[in-house]
Amino acid sequence: MNVAHALGRALTRLGAHTVFGVVGSGNFEVTSALVESGARYVAARHEGGAATMADAFARAGGGLGVLSVHQGPGLTNALTGIAEAAKSRTPLLVLAGEVAAAAVRSNFRVDQAALARAVGAVPERVHSPETALSDLARACRTAVAARRTVLLGLPLDVQSAPYEGPDECVPRAPHATGTAWQPTVPPLAVPPPPALARLADALTAARRPVFLAGRGARLSGAGAPLRALADRCGALLATSAVARGLFRGDPFDLDVSGGFATPVAAELIRGADLLVGWGCALNDWTLRHGDLLGEGARLVQVDVDAEALAAHRPVDLSLIGDAAETALAVEAELARREHHVRGYRTREVAGRVAAEGRWRDLPFKDRSDGARIDPRTLSIALDDLLPAERTVAVDSGNFMGYPTMYLDVPDVDGLVFTQGFQAVGLGLATAVGAAVARPDRLTVAALGDGGALMSAVELDTAARLGLGLLVVVYDDEAYGAEVHHFGPRGHPLDTVTFPPADIAGIARAYGCDALTVRRVEDLEPVRDWLGGARDRPLVVQAKVTTDHPAWWLAEAFHPH
Repeated sequence: MNVAHALGRALTRLGAHTVFGVVGSGNFEVTSALVESGARYVAARHEGGAATMADAFARAGGGLGVLSVHQGPGLTNALTGIAEAAKSRTPLLVLAGEVAAAAVRSNFRVDQAALARAVGAVPERVHSPETALSDLARACRTAVAARRTVLLGLPLDVQSAPYEGPDECVPRAPHATGTAWQPTVPPLAVPPPPALARLADALTAARRPVFLAGRGARLSGAGAPLRALADRCGALLATSAVARGLFRGDPFDLDVSGGFATPVAAELIRGADLLVGWGCALNDWTLRHGDLLGEGARLVQVDVDAEALAAHRPVDLSLIGDAAETALAVEAELARREHHVRGYRTREVAGRVAAEGRWRDLPFKDRSDGARIDPRTLSIALDDLLPAERTVAVDSGNFMGYPTMYLDVPDVDGLVFTQGFQAVGLGLATAVGAAVARPDRLTVAALGDGGALMSAVELDTAARLGLGLLVVVYDDEAYGAEVHHFGPRGHPLDTVTFPPADIAGIARAYGCDALTVRRVEDLEPVRDWLGGARDRPLVVQAKVTTDHPAWWLAEAFHPH
């Protein structure tokens, strides 16, 4: 057995039961060893797609994401997906072949560790046959315990060396129960009593508190503790986009804050006298460049990462702590003080949230004209057609607010939002990874035509895997964000507009079912597909109206 085979066998014992990648000579043996040891290998058509699939797999609850790529160009092809994962703190292990130290003139040689650092990933390396399994365990520990994207370099000379060490570096993961090995994790951070008391004082003094929960709250499982605390202190609840669904079903859930917020949500958040960010960056997206921070409102931030505190704007109080554990501790302190008030949770507010809290329930002028369908009309019709148990994966672009906010999600795992890097073209691969992680749910990929054509090669992957994906392409024949941002200023738009493309035809060529939609009635085949075998993707090329920008776009480009 050589080191490559030892690494593959050990990684399956560490719980890597699914691996995404594109195989070349530099990662062939380690990938083969993973498969021989029982891991499922998902072959993508491009390393960029494979990276995003592994990222989405981890986000959707599949466990540690694992990506396997060839050295040099295999890694550089994957960098955009790796950057997205790193910026989103996805636990992702990238196995990358690496040129041997002696091969100084290899055309594959690049500084892979520097590339990892440049995009925010953690570089690691298998240094020798003797340290191979401990190097692997260290990389996995960093990925899982620190929630980091880790690049593990596998030098070719080390991979091919004989392995004579122990057969395992950790106890075998009990795959029969689906439980993977978990490294020892330090106790979750809780602020010291004086800091908790100051937060309790702020909540006691507030009359209209609002909680903003972000990625950190989602990762810590803070939904239930924050609901209990909000009920005790009379707070309304809202999330950033990545945490959408965390408070699903609560009568005082305002849904998403920021540019995607409904008018009533924006009004109520702006009316708060205390805003508390729980594992939330409090950036310009979530606070609409500060517009949602009302005059005189106090701002509090709770985060496990000290560097995240006040990173985007000054705060009145900051606490280093896990969102769930801090919420539990503060709720206990308020209970000790016998503090329990109605606060912002009035019958009038509950009525407004029920009536106006979802975009799809708000009246609008339908701009469908028979040749093109209003994206709001399209999204509402799809929301009515689709089963409640769904995963929605959204690409980036002018269109993205419609599927993100008009398609409901069942819970916090229902939206996979790979937007940390704001790269166009990740949505289809996101859907593939999410579908592999959650085969029990219908996965919906929402793409613009630009992102769809960038990533169309992964339709082959989805068809080959027999995934019952619903791929909806909001086709405005342009990079719509640029059209609506620069067009009104009189700039020529020939660089960002395109002639019609037969995306449905392209999808059929890759082995998918497909249709073109211009009116609501054209969606009827979707109903038939949903009731059928769903053994291949269905691509819906929706010709959407182009005369108006998405409602959130003006907010997004406000400072530019």
